[in-house]
Amino acid sequence: MTVAPRDEWRRPGPTAQQRRNDLWIGLGMTVLALVSLTLARSTGAFLLGPPPSGPEQLLWTVAVTIPLIWRRRWPTATLLVVAVVFIAAQARSAPETQFSSWALFSALYTVGAWGQDRRLSRRLRIGVIATMFAWLGIYYAIMIDHIPPGAFDDAVGPVPPVLAAMVTGVLVNVLVFGFAYFFGETAWVAARREHELRTQAEDLRRSQTESRERAVLGERVRIARELHDVVAHHVSVMGVQASACRRVFDRDPAKARTALTAIEQSARTAVDELRRMLGVLRTTGTADAGPAGGDVDRIGELVERARAAGLTATLGVYGDPVALPESVSQAVYRVTQEAVTNTLKHAGADLLDVRVRYLAREVEVDVTDDGRAGGRFNAVGLGLIGMRERVTAHDGDLEAGPRAGGGWRVRARFPVASAGAQREPHDEHQSAVAPRVSA
Repeated sequence: MTVAPRDEWRRPGPTAQQRRNDLWIGLGMTVLALVSLTLARSTGAFLLGPPPSGPEQLLWTVAVTIPLIWRRRWPTATLLVVAVVFIAAQARSAPETQFSSWALFSALYTVGAWGQDRRLSRRLRIGVIATMFAWLGIYYAIMIDHIPPGAFDDAVGPVPPVLAAMVTGVLVNVLVFGFAYFFGETAWVAARREHELRTQAEDLRRSQTESRERAVLGERVRIARELHDVVAHHVSVMGVQASACRRVFDRDPAKARTALTAIEQSARTAVDELRRMLGVLRTTGTADAGPAGGDVDRIGELVERARAAGLTATLGVYGDPVALPESVSQAVYRVTQEAVTNTLKHAGADLLDVRVRYLAREVEVDVTDDGRAGGRFNAVGLGLIGMRERVTAHDGDLEAGPRAGGGWRVRARFPVASAGAQREPHDEHQSAVAPRVSA
């Protein structure tokens, strides 16, 4: 985890859109408070006593609600201003109390939800709430001597009417301030959790990216190891042929010419393989290379393993097989091995069909099954990374994904030298290219 401890986290400030929303909310609250003031004056419901002059009433009404336009930008200052103006307005008996109370509620909530310093936020909210209850006590103490006679003539409950009125006021304020504190704290915790989830998701994406990079690196090192073995083989052959040529050069020119021809062919093959090896070594690393080995002639063993695992597996070879470069033969085998392994592990398939096609200038391997295609396709999966790296190293093409009729398909094509190429079959069922199938 890279997130900061809970007490050290600072919620980012409001966005431009949120600041614009606060502007409209503050203006709307002010307009509604002025409407409430007009209705209160129209009904003569002056609950706090004789009101001040009209302009002063307007002043207090606007002053207690308009600070809400800055509530998320400067939550602490907004709460202090609203609280002070709220008490002053009530001390002056301003008749508008409904939306002024909501303004105080909103300011308390905002400090809890957006306060940058959590310790200061808690202390400030507790201090404001305590001050409001102290003001409520002072208000009750002042107003108790001004209760008109007969105000509670209709009271019939068991609790003394004055005490009942005081308890009701206290309970209402406890609920209002309690909810303001609770919802503010809840909003901050929700923002904190969202931040943690985003951070964890970013860490996970970074970890997945690093895993993919390590997988690519490891696969390239493994390919380079295999190509290195191939190049070393051809260089060794060149050494043997050169030695043979040296021995028979004078007494048997025909054999010497044959040896030189073999050296020439091995040199060309080695240079071609070396070019591929340098391509995959462009990214350096120290990943552990897996065991080499495996060629196109061993694909039948993969089919036999699948058959032993309970699948109905078939192998078809189409066209006339040609001698493949060792690196290409290994790459064909590895791609087939990965495709068959995925079928056994993830597909839940019953049928497996492996086809090797020798085309005019390419060799193609095609692995299909009838398993569950949904959820198996992952463009960044480690197995697919390995296949793609091998195919790309030989300038080939790879297709991997669900089939239209159900199941899964992996098809890879590798270019081969045209010298040993055969005619590309146009119809797999023509007798000229009749497949050899094992079932």
